[in-house]
Amino acid sequence: MGRLEGKTAIITGGAGGIGKAAGALFAREGANVLLVDLNEQALRDTVADIGSNRVHYFVADVTKSADNNAMVAAAKEKFGGVDVFLANAGIEGDVKSIEEQDEARFDQVIAVNVKGVFLGLKSVFPAMRERGGGSIVITSSVAGVGGTAGLSPYVTSKHAVIGLMRSAAKEGAPHHIRVNTVNPSPVETRMMRSLEEGMSPGNAAAVKAGVAAGIPMQRYGMPEEIAQVMLFLSSDDSSWVTGGVYMADGGSTA
Repeated sequence: MGRLEGKTAIITGGAGGIGKAAGALFAREGANVLLVDLNEQALRDTVADIGSNRVHYFVADVTKSADNNAMVAAAKEKFGGVDVFLANAGIEGDVKSIEEQDEARFDQVIAVNVKGVFLGLKSVFPAMRERGGGSIVITSSVAGVGGTAGLSPYVTSKHAVIGLMRSAAKEGAPHHIRVNTVNPSPVETRMMRSLEEGMSPGNAAAVKAGVAAGIPMQRYGMPEEIAQVMLFLSSDDSSWVTGGVYMADGGSTA
């Protein structure tokens, strides 16, 4: 039996690099998986690439309460309930100084990265209580435990979800709902390509080399490596683990 046999997982940001890797791994470990994202074509392509009849998709905007409720209702209708929730949807925003940041763009980053997680928790908690408990994993970042010049909205959002996780862990514990964050350093995903280009337009390769050199393990992480940490936190192997911040950063914050 797999480590998630008989469980149902909702993964937001399901068409992104980490979401796709987690979806594929969770399906191999026996879970029914509902990938959630805004882009239906990207979701279709992701489901096709994973190639498992355990993996399905649902189009939703995590910043909208009705969409969060709808994704949970879809998981309950299709699979009977929700046991695991990966609150993984996120956007990077713009690489600019605080003085140059656009207010509307700041609001968008906070809406997706913080409000989206909050609304997901609000929708998932009742469904997990019905199942007698569950596990919630929120994707934070090394930016959630330290600062980065030029990325103030993103850094703010990733700090914020750690606070949200800690409150949710206290509220969830009496109901056997565990809540933790995973905090990656740079990972080989579209987001990092965007950030590299934003840091030095036309010189992304050099930016990547410099960033990688600053990581003790001298490389970016792979989405599959982050998914493995998420699997541990989602499975019964971590039954006594809640309220934790789990760094997956190649030693960056050591």
